[in-house]
Amino acid sequence: MICKVSDLSDQVLYEFLSYCMSPVAERIETECSNYKTRTNRELYGIYLNNTLRGIIGLIQGESETELKHIAIHPEFRLQGLGSKLIEFVIKSTEINKLVAETDKDAVNFYKKKGFKIISLGEKYPGVERFKCEYSNNSL
Repeated sequence: MICKVSDLSDQVLYEFLSYCMSPVAERIETECSNYKTRTNRELYGIYLNNTLRGIIGLIQGESETELKHIAIHPEFRLQGLGSKLIEFVIKSTEINKLVAETDKDAVNFYKKKGFKIISLGEKYPGVERFKCEYSNNSL
């Protein structure tokens, strides 16, 4: 089951964000706070047997929605849960354009979901980053 979540404890949200962010406590804590206080943020969770197994975090903009975070519990990765979260967001929300920034390791994941991939070059020394775009208007 996938549903919008707003009542996650700080500890649970911190745990899931730590799966998809650099391990800098201050940055993770800031993002936890942002999900709880900013009205343009949405968080959806995927549950198996009534237990949270993954999250997808969005930032609603005027012309596009940013997929800010996607995280699956390590024991449940490579089972299609991330794909299900993205498919849910595309089909169940009124998003015209969904964008994400990622690294080389995740490019094929987004490409398989129909995202257009654009290299951003070396955003950090030695690390190429990519912008991934999905548009409902092109369907």
